[in-house]
Amino acid sequence: MGTDDVKTVAVTGGDLPVRCEPGTGTALVFLHYWGGSGETFAPVAERLPGRPVVRYDQRGWGAARELPGPYGLTQLADDALRVVDELGLSRYVLIGHSMGGKVAQLVAARRPAGLAGMVLVAPAPPQPAEASAEEREALAHAYDNAETVSAALDHVLTHRPLLDPVRERVVADSLNATAEARLTWPRQGITEDIADVVGAVEVPVLVLAGEHDRVDPPAVLAERLLPVLPAATMSVLRGTGHLSPLEVPGQIAARVERFLAGLQIKSSSRRRRSPSRR
Repeated sequence: MGTDDVKTVAVTGGDLPVRCEPGTGTALVFLHYWGGSGETFAPVAERLPGRPVVRYDQRGWGAARELPGPYGLTQLADDALRVVDELGLSRYVLIGHSMGGKVAQLVAARRPAGLAGMVLVAPAPPQPAEASAEEREALAHAYDNAETVSAALDHVLTHRPLLDPVRERVVADSLNATAEARLTWPRQGITEDIADVVGAVEVPVLVLAGEHDRVDPPAVLAERLLPVLPAATMSVLRGTGHLSPLEVPGQIAARVERFLAGLQIKSSSRRRRSPSRR
């Protein structure tokens, strides 16, 4: 992150560095996956020139390592809303990936002012994951060291090989967390049931599922997410696994642009239908 575009946001327990890229129109607030960072969405943001973009490392990860726990979904949602409020975003769209997608669902369920829509990229469903205690504990050790991260990349997270510099960044991001933050998601976050709360989401939602995703495949999202968000639509990203922001950033950027255009059309239609004030 360049120092000239980083703002410091006061959150519970300390300061959160937030990268803000200027632009016009609806702001895009990116929430990264478990093991990622604000840079995970950089390839997508680069393909959305002129858009206001907000990216940051979530509590306990990367530049936010020094922030104390708890590191659960509620605290991460609180952080996101604090960022929005501190930056004065009057109209924005949340874009959450995997764990960040579950955080985004919780934020949207609170119906904050200014939230225009939500894009969920390979999101974790709101219901508890169908995983045994043994499977969750194995997941908790996926980021123990560079070798385990590499194994996760090759056998679980990706469909296509990442370029060496990108892969090196992913490995570094996955290891750059406090132990408590790293363990909170596999031991608590994926089993937390927020389905009843998420039913309160009112904004338009676009779900982007990876064609070859082994973590949250399209069939699972169709069964466990879409019924909770009946107004949501799902689009399948071709030729990608779970790390679609790094594997197919162009596909995501194109769908985000179409989603934003649709929101603008709906907003214009509502304004035309509203009675004039006298």
